[in-house]
Amino acid sequence: MPLLALAAWLGALVAHGLGAVGLWVAAAVPVAAGAGLRRRRGAGRATEQGSSAAPAVPAAAAVAALVLAVSGAVTLVHEARVAHNPVARLALDGAVATVEGVVTSDPRTVAGRFGDRVLVRLDVRTVTGRGRTHALSTPVVLIGGDAWRQVPLGSRVRTSGLLRPSDGSDAAALLLARGDPVRVARPHPGWRAAAAVRSSLRRSVAHLPDDQRALVPALVDGDDTRVDEDLADDFRVTGLTHLLAVSGTNLTLLVGFLLVLARWVGVRGRWLHLVGALGIAGFVLLARTEPSVVRAAVMGAVALLGLGRNGRQRGTRGLGVAVVVLLLVQPGLAVSVGFALSALATGGILLLGPPWRDALARWLPRWVAEAIAVPATAQLACTPLVAAISGQVSLVAVAANLAAAPVVGPATVLGLAAGLLGLVSDAVGRVAGTVAGWCVAWLVSVARHGAALPSAALDWGTGMVPLAVLTVLTVVVALVGPRLLARPTTGLASGAVLLLAVLVRPPVPGWPPDGWVMVACDVGQGDALVLRAGPHTGVVVDAGPDPGAVDDCLRRLEVTRVPLLVLTHFHADHVDGIDGVLHGRAVGAVETTRLQDPPQGVREVAAATAADGLAARPATYAATRTIGDVTLQVLWPTSDSPTVGPGDGSTANEASVVLLAEVRGVRILLSGDIEPEGQEALARSLPGLRVDVLKVPHHGSRYQDLDFLLSLGARVALVSVGADNDYGHPSADTLVPLEATGARVLRTDLDGDLVVVERDGHLGTVTGR
Repeated sequence: MPLLALAAWLGALVAHGLGAVGLWVAAAVPVAAGAGLRRRRGAGRATEQGSSAAPAVPAAAAVAALVLAVSGAVTLVHEARVAHNPVARLALDGAVATVEGVVTSDPRTVAGRFGDRVLVRLDVRTVTGRGRTHALSTPVVLIGGDAWRQVPLGSRVRTSGLLRPSDGSDAAALLLARGDPVRVARPHPGWRAAAAVRSSLRRSVAHLPDDQRALVPALVDGDDTRVDEDLADDFRVTGLTHLLAVSGTNLTLLVGFLLVLARWVGVRGRWLHLVGALGIAGFVLLARTEPSVVRAAVMGAVALLGLGRNGRQRGTRGLGVAVVVLLLVQPGLAVSVGFALSALATGGILLLGPPWRDALARWLPRWVAEAIAVPATAQLACTPLVAAISGQVSLVAVAANLAAAPVVGPATVLGLAAGLLGLVSDAVGRVAGTVAGWCVAWLVSVARHGAALPSAALDWGTGMVPLAVLTVLTVVVALVGPRLLARPTTGLASGAVLLLAVLVRPPVPGWPPDGWVMVACDVGQGDALVLRAGPHTGVVVDAGPDPGAVDDCLRRLEVTRVPLLVLTHFHADHVDGIDGVLHGRAVGAVETTRLQDPPQGVREVAAATAADGLAARPATYAATRTIGDVTLQVLWPTSDSPTVGPGDGSTANEASVVLLAEVRGVRILLSGDIEPEGQEALARSLPGLRVDVLKVPHHGSRYQDLDFLLSLGARVALVSVGADNDYGHPSADTLVPLEATGARVLRTDLDGDLVVVERDGHLGTVTGR
């Protein structure tokens, strides 16, 4: 079954990427291999026995070819069904249509050009457009106004709007809804019951602190919409992200609890199977019937199967069956990262877990051995894929999961109990919710302290060679692990080496580079710049969007003192990482732009600085000061610029603090996100300005005053930008003219950290990749 699962997966991937021709070629491979094997066996027997009789084509090859072909064919039919139907055709024409369908997802807030919008998914049952009405069933992504937040899952609604082509294969179109939805029918009783439990659960934890109030529902039903982004990052670094989303772990805990409870009240035999099936169905309703939930339910059921008698063999067979069935029902899972991680984790537990557990059980209690082996083997199996996605290998994941394990079960079960008991009595539900909150408080502590360790995660390349090396290392560890863990000496030594690697940050040879004067940190889609003011001292300009990323950059630079932090403006990609700058460092002062907009960024900066005993103040126009080796002059905004904005993103960009810095004779223009109008004003007020290094405004956006930028004569142009961002940054319209002047243009998305160095009067650059 595992081999057939791989065949099904390969068939879906080939069909998705190469179409029908590639599918036929792929399906022919196992048949050809089987035929070749038959000929070799037949020739061998004829030589030995004087007989030309040969066995039939090996059944495994034929069945694998069949499964591969069927899986690929189902994928092609599914994609054709989504891409070639009346809704998709109307979308290609940009038609306005009226649709009626069933809401299949919870509403999510998405940032729009003119404000936040609400995104939901619909299963469209009828569509009317171009004078014709069609009955069908096809998925559509809908973007609408605030009224869509109040539409319960499972409701049948009618609405109209503009259809646009979808950019993915999982939806026939994008519907830009006009007006409010019209409810045609209520959700069926199962959806209403699940909604009542979810609502009761939220009431039972409403009195808890923010993190606990958000995490308890995430553990029970996978609703992570209220989880703070910083906390989510800490869970990611420590390998605990699976607790924030719907996963097989959730189902295993909840259904396992129901089975224990059923046994306690006397349920036996086949009735236990019924209890398990009802528990799985209830979990799916509670967590929503989205593809990720169905996948988690199936993988959780496989894990439960693996816990029984002859669990390894039954579980492995069950995993193979689950993969094949899921890919036939939902072919889009073949390209889902979540599906791959679930399958790898489950496979790691089933295949690697028993030998690791048995090795540890030679000198540890069996329950301790199992507690270590399960998270270790699951994490090990997922390591190459996680590195390919995030570019990191978590070194604390096993320890963090081990520390979290004792409270995950109680927190999940108590959370569900709080939701159920709250239907009867809010007071009783609140008691269960409170205890569940105490349990998740420990999870928060584990995630925050684990992520703060010096080497919580190891940066790893995402290219073919680094990932191939990591995959080989993973296989070696999987094979050698049981031998090392079988003896107390080698087992404890392995644990000590891992602990040392986590607690002590290994030095990076040649980093920071000698003579560095400025670094543009690779923090994704945002700015975080460091000017070297002296040993272990730096002036920081902007904090990027991620506290962990800017903190890591400053740690690598060995910066422990920040006499001045300048936040050019209050957009999230420049201020959300402020806690990462403040954490563990002596910060002298914080300066910002005069324009107090957007309000959310202003509040975040105020809260972060107040917690550190600081108060942000506006940078003074035309002020010049010297901080160690750094000389700074504020060029923008002017002293008569506004202090309150209209909430327009361009206005906030235009109010960016622009600094002219000089470090060891190197002149640097730090331009924030200033817009073309502001650049033109600077050109008028500072004719003849020349610099050595230009931080390209607004992440290399196409909206620039190129005459001004080119007139600066910069020899180095730095672009701080995130890979695969949604804004189209940077633009070739900006970069190509800069390169034409002879400037060396570097980008953080391609080159990592960008370092400007000065050695013996010569200007140079070093990159992190």
